[in-house]
Amino acid sequence: MKFEDIYKQYNRDVYYFLLSMSGNPELAEELTQETFYRALTNIHRFKGECQLKSWLCQIGKNAYLSWAKKQKHLAAKELEPEKIQNAAEDFRQTEGNPETQCIRKDETLSIYRILHLLDEPYKEVFILRILGELSYKEIGEIFGRGEGWARVNYHRAKLKIQEMIKEVP
Repeated sequence: MKFEDIYKQYNRDVYYFLLSMSGNPELAEELTQETFYRALTNIHRFKGECQLKSWLCQIGKNAYLSWAKKQKHLAAKELEPEKIQNAAEDFRQTEGNPETQCIRKDETLSIYRILHLLDEPYKEVFILRILGELSYKEIGEIFGRGEGWARVNYHRAKLKIQEMIKEVP
C-alpha cells in the first residue's frame, strides 16, 4: 500500500482522534500533519502487531503530548474555554425554551469541569471512547495495553464521573 493511500484512508480518523484530545480544530489539523510526517519517517518501525489506525493514533497521541509539554501545561487551560464555547453554541442552536437551554448549558458546563478534573488515564480513556468513538481494542493498543484494561478504565472513569456529578451543587 502506498503511503498516499494510507493518508487518504486514515487522515480523517487521525484528525478526529486528535480533535477529541485537543478540542481545537486548527491544532488537530496541525498535529494530523505532524502525525503523518512522523509515520512516513518511521514506517519501517511498523511491525503489524496492531492495526495501522491504532499505530497512527499512538503517533498522534505522542505528538499531542509533545505539544502539550512544550506549552508547559497551558494547553488544557487554554482549550477548556473553547470547548465550553462550542458546547454553548450547540445549545443555542437547539430548539426549546430559554429555561431548558439554560439548564442544559449548566449541565454541560458541569460535565466539562468534571472531565477537566478527572485523573489520567481515566480522562483520556473516557474521551477516546466517547468523543473519539474508538473501540476498547483500539484504546488498549494506543496505551500499549489490552482491551480489558481499556474496558476497566472506562468503567472506572464512568464511576468517578458519576460520583463527581453527585457532588456538584
